[in-house]
Amino acid sequence: MADQADQAGPVVGTPYGAVRGRYEDGIAVFRGIPYAAPPFGPRRFRPPVPPEPWEGVRDAAAFGPTSPKPPYSEAFARILSDPVVPGDDCLNLNVWTPEPGPGARLPVMVWIHGGALTRGSSAVPVYDGRAFARDGVVMVSVNYRLGVEGYGLFPDAPANPGLRDQFAALEWVRDSITAFGGDPDRVTVFGQSAGAISIGALLAAPRTAGLIHRAVLQSGPPEAADRDKVRRMVRRMAARLKIPATAEAFAAVDRDLLLRTQAEVSKLSSPVLGGPAFGIVVDGDLVPRDPLEALTEGGAAPDADLLLGWTSEEYRLWLVPGGLLERINRLGPVAVAGAMARCHCGPEIPRGYRALSPDVATAEIVGQMVTDHLLRIPLHRLADARAASSYLYEFAWPSNVPGLGACHALELGFVFDTGDVPESARLAGEGAPRELADAMHAAWVRFAVDGDPGWPAWDASHPVRVFGADGPPVERGPRDRELALWDAESVNPLTPAEPRPAPPLRPGPSTRRTAPLSAVRRFRRSGGAGRP
Repeated sequence: MADQADQAGPVVGTPYGAVRGRYEDGIAVFRGIPYAAPPFGPRRFRPPVPPEPWEGVRDAAAFGPTSPKPPYSEAFARILSDPVVPGDDCLNLNVWTPEPGPGARLPVMVWIHGGALTRGSSAVPVYDGRAFARDGVVMVSVNYRLGVEGYGLFPDAPANPGLRDQFAALEWVRDSITAFGGDPDRVTVFGQSAGAISIGALLAAPRTAGLIHRAVLQSGPPEAADRDKVRRMVRRMAARLKIPATAEAFAAVDRDLLLRTQAEVSKLSSPVLGGPAFGIVVDGDLVPRDPLEALTEGGAAPDADLLLGWTSEEYRLWLVPGGLLERINRLGPVAVAGAMARCHCGPEIPRGYRALSPDVATAEIVGQMVTDHLLRIPLHRLADARAASSYLYEFAWPSNVPGLGACHALELGFVFDTGDVPESARLAGEGAPRELADAMHAAWVRFAVDGDPGWPAWDASHPVRVFGADGPPVERGPRDRELALWDAESVNPLTPAEPRPAPPLRPGPSTRRTAPLSAVRRFRRSGGAGRP
């Protein structure tokens, strides 16, 4: 229906009715298109259902409502943008296309945002899709349910409604994207943090066969959350609200009160030291088994090309804004014991990290150790299992904002080529390098077009494309020494040229008397916990 475009903007048909977008810098943009009905009233905590068809042409000029979510703390709100658009019709998506109409058959990229499954939306300005459309890709970004609405675990409701929303959005792409100029047989799903974790689960889900052809996992591995940790979040909320821990009881609670309660309970968890948290769980239906096992051992999504990576200092986003970095350094051995509990490891692991980096502070040891355990090891494992079709990268450019370094989420403005928007500068600072955005964005486009981002596929030499460092563009095994510490077969990760012995991490009196789990609790009581 693109030929029906008039001066107000292009008109395209969807299975539920026509939508009118806008031309912006020569790109056709459609915002706030519903892919499912509002998930409230009798549909609250239930799987998504199709939207009601509409008559005439629906205006698609503005972003649709965002899912209910608590605000970031003041420290994180200074560097992370998270717009709120009020309204119930929050299961919506946006499309940027250079050529609306069924004849183009361009590659498609579907963006799933991060935010710990509790925050974020497709309306974040950094996620603007015009640069992808400028370079010949139809880009789609998706809203989905968050927090207890999307990932609460109840005895009287199906699990993972937020992930089911994402699945419904992918079905919408399959059924609708041709009319916007896209090719439903060339769909790349890309996401960061919780978005990447979501993609891992979607890739592993048998029901998504044929919906995903390539995938980009940025700073998030395929994983399933411990069901008991998710239940504990729900139970703690129920205890504060003085209601049963059931979907029926939660559905009767005022939405704002539910968000305030969720925010209070979430203070007991930390990305570094764990604790109860919302997450995707094995549900026997959409997620029949652990996603990492399904992808590495079960043959799930065998033909999907993968682009996998991380930032050099992921942990700095979690530790710097709220002053947690300084508290970890102050607590020293107690924080190390907490990290050992988080990683389920003995003291030989932090000792090995100290031997490799004898001059860094305790917080960096803890941060890199937890990052490797939670992120880099599973992504290496995934690449090892699918070497011929996997490409790995590391983002190493340090932010111009003091203390943030090459932190979690910093790469996003470079991937989207949106470094000129003020929200990107919050995290990157002023003067981010233009050539780095050119290189990174072009690699993502190339991957969507033909599955090759421009450097060697994973093999026994472990090639990693490093963006923003001073060394060669491709390094071989840049994290191998650290990751070898986790291998029971590896006795000494140091090379012959570096024969330093591993100095002991001398615990203070408190850790001699206290188990690591108690150290975690003491660390949280000290003010070291809390999600952004």
